[in-house]
Amino acid sequence: MAANPQAVAQAVPAVKLLINGKLVESKTTEWKDVVNPATQEVLARVPFATADEIEAAIAGAAAAYKTWRHTAVGARMRIFLKLQELIRRDMKKIAACLTAEQGKTLADAEGDVFRGLEVVEHACSVGSVQMGEHLEQVAGGVDVYAIRQSLGVCAGITPFNFPAMIPLWMFPMAIVCGNTFVLKPSEQDPMTPMLLAELALEAGVPPGVLNVIHGGKQSVDALCTHPEIRAVSFVGSTHVGTHVYNLASTHGKRAQCMMGAKNHAVVLPDAHKEQSLNALIGAGFGAAGQRCMAISVAVLVGKAAEWLPDLVAKSKTLKVSGGTEPGADLGPLISKSAHARVKSLIEIGVKEGAILELDGRGIQVPGYPDGNFVGPTVFSGVKTSMTVYKEEIFGPVLCVMSVDTLDEAIALVNANPMGNGTGVFTQSGAAARKFQYEIDVGQVGINVPIPVPVPYFSFTGSRGSKLGDLGPYGKQAMQFFTQVKTVTARWFDDATTTGGIHTTISLK
Repeated sequence: MAANPQAVAQAVPAVKLLINGKLVESKTTEWKDVVNPATQEVLARVPFATADEIEAAIAGAAAAYKTWRHTAVGARMRIFLKLQELIRRDMKKIAACLTAEQGKTLADAEGDVFRGLEVVEHACSVGSVQMGEHLEQVAGGVDVYAIRQSLGVCAGITPFNFPAMIPLWMFPMAIVCGNTFVLKPSEQDPMTPMLLAELALEAGVPPGVLNVIHGGKQSVDALCTHPEIRAVSFVGSTHVGTHVYNLASTHGKRAQCMMGAKNHAVVLPDAHKEQSLNALIGAGFGAAGQRCMAISVAVLVGKAAEWLPDLVAKSKTLKVSGGTEPGADLGPLISKSAHARVKSLIEIGVKEGAILELDGRGIQVPGYPDGNFVGPTVFSGVKTSMTVYKEEIFGPVLCVMSVDTLDEAIALVNANPMGNGTGVFTQSGAAARKFQYEIDVGQVGINVPIPVPVPYFSFTGSRGSKLGDLGPYGKQAMQFFTQVKTVTARWFDDATTTGGIHTTISLK
């Protein structure tokens, strides 16, 4: 927290709250600096919203819901048609802001925005996605139909690693389904979500339909316990996600929590060597490894283990620098604490006997002496009992393991408690089919290192990586943000007689 909030206020801008259609400066006394992780420059200060401000945001959403729920589907969709146009217009601006506060390269930042933009585009087709079902003549003159209706006020809690994509996973689908929304983005990089919220207002989202608050545990707990909140969507760490799921569920809310991961890529000896190694390195070290879908474990099967020296050599060619530098492959970690944690886990890996093939600690980046940099790091000889295997490192660290057969590889992946994503690299259709069928992981890539589904589908992590049965975006998001109402109807002509009183529940 800033030691002298007044002094900071004079030097850097304050991130605003969005409450009931207005950008509001918080009255809080609790602030946090938003820091460029490559330079340590303080970009802004973000408020930890007061209880009254959180209450005002939720109350604004509740009041707006009374009218927004009646807005025609076509009118809702047209707002998001406009929003996608505005995001495209401001793509460079959003990416530059994202790189400054999060650290990822400009190219990766644009990818972050674009993957969220795809969800906005899909929200524009909700009219067909949200259709119900109808069956006539289930009994004499009786029809039954199911309709999908909005829930009310919904909330989203998003992480630092994708400050554009993940908010766009949430609020467009919730709002286009007829709900109102309160977003709590990460306090580490809140400026990018605020840019998106301002564009939503410009696109025509009415006052109170989208609200943004900032803060830490107090804000999270308020969203999970407030009686007006009907559903909570979360992406982040397993520790916080478990807390959110349990707290929200205990208070009668729907909850979907996408959490930690330990993603494996299985490489068979018949795989295309060059493409497979490039994929492993890109997915392992891109965004400095700060992706829940990053490949953090490479499982080399049989003779593929002989590719380890090539993997290390290719990893050494990556350029580590500030995100705005031309040709940068990966930038800094988000914070000093994240930097210290990753270096500590590397040290633990060495102490526990893993072989450090490539050490990214102590890297010197010209022009960025204070950046939170860790270079590509490769361990071999990793065992499942080691901390570097059991922990989600969330840094540019790739653990390499070797097994003899595909069956052993599948057993290894399935024994891990996490189930976010996995991949297999092979030129054998039979091997790929076996892997896809037997693997117990939510998202599977075949010669694709980061198999995040396109928005027509849904994000489907499983087991320890997910709490709740419905995933973000796509059809599952629509199902999460709506409730089903079934109607059984029978109409009588004026001349029809009822046939007397029936005390059974039978329909004939």
